[in-house]
Formats: sequence, structure tokens, C-alpha cells
Amino acid sequence: MLRFVSKNALLLGTAAAICVALVSSINQLTAPEIARQTELEKLRLIQEVLPPGAAAPELLQDCVVQRLPEVFFQAEAKMYRWRSAAQTPAFVVETTAPDGYSGNIQLLAAIDLQGTVLAVRVLNHKETPGLGDKIETRKSDWIHSLAQQQIQGADDKRFAVKKDGGQFDQFAGATITPRALIAAVKRTALYLKQHPELMSQPSDCHIQGQ
Repeated sequence: MLRFVSKNALLLGTAAAICVALVSSINQLTAPEIARQTELEKLRLIQEVLPPGAAAPELLQDCVVQRLPEVFFQAEAKMYRWRSAAQTPAFVVETTAPDGYSGNIQLLAAIDLQGTVLAVRVLNHKETPGLGDKIETRKSDWIHSLAQQQIQGADDKRFAVKKDGGQFDQFAGATITPRALIAAVKRTALYLKQHPELMSQPSDCHIQGQ
């Protein structure tokens, strides 16, 4: 009986080792393609917040990482740098609004060195369907109202929902969501406006696996 159990255990162990080896091999074979698809998806999103034709694959290699969770509310915020001879240079920043109605709202925002918002897109959220999800472009045009708006300073009261004395519409029955998103964009824009030196720092995103 003991020999039977030992034999079965050996067979199971061998099968498990083979499975692990197969999975590892498959991961190694598919990793480059997964990385390529991830890069293409990120570039597609960046193309949505920059002028037509502005985003190129090289843009993904020209960025800096900021570790300021008190500003961006994520462990690492990647800032892709767009340099244009015809327009003011801009950052495409991954940032987070931590105070959405249902939790974090992850954003991608293009903001130039003068604090002007070029465009904003939502990467991920858990807001209420039919209410807070109007921050998505497929549900509403609301997020386009942020484009070409310049933040003057921390006391710029215009950069808020109308209920708070600002210029942006809130959603009927869902003021918390747009309020959180606008605050995150304002906070990010102010930081970038105050730190133009980030445009000239050495790129370090490749260290993070870019």
C-alpha cells in the first residue's frame, strides 16, 4: 500500500513539474507579444489626448516616474513627455482621483507647461452605471469640457463643478464623481506647472520595464 501511494505521489509530482515547465515556457514565448500589445494600447490612449499624429512609439520611451502618492494617489506616476516645435511641450500623465463615489478613478491627462489641459481620458473606474459613468467618452461628452482649460493657481475657483462655484457641469444625482475627477486634474496640472524641470530630466521609465 505504501509503495502504491509513493508511486502515485511520484507520478503526480512529475506531472506537476511538467505542467509548471509548460506554463513557464508559454509565458516566455508570449511575454514579448503581451508587452507589445500593452504598449500599443497605451499608445492608442495617448493618441486620444494629444493632437492628431502627435503620439509616436518613441514617446513611450521619453518619460519620467514620480513617486508622490500625495499628489497622484498611486505609488508611481508615469509622465510621458511630448515635445513640439509648434506648441508648448506637454506631459501625458497617469494620475488617480481617490475620492470617486465608488473608489479610485484612474486617469490619463495631457497637460502643458502652462497648466493648460489638452485632454483627459478615464482609464479605469467603478462609478455607478447611468450616473457616474458619464465620465466615459462612450457615455457622454462631458469630459471634453476639460480640454483647453488653463489652471491659474491653487485658488482658481473656476476649476470646479458649478455646485461649488466653478464652471463645469455636474451630473444629476452624481456630483461626487465629476468633483473628484476635476480635483485630480487640477492637482496634477498645478504640480506640472510648478515643476517645468521635469521636461529636461533624464528618462527613467525604461528602468520600470517600459
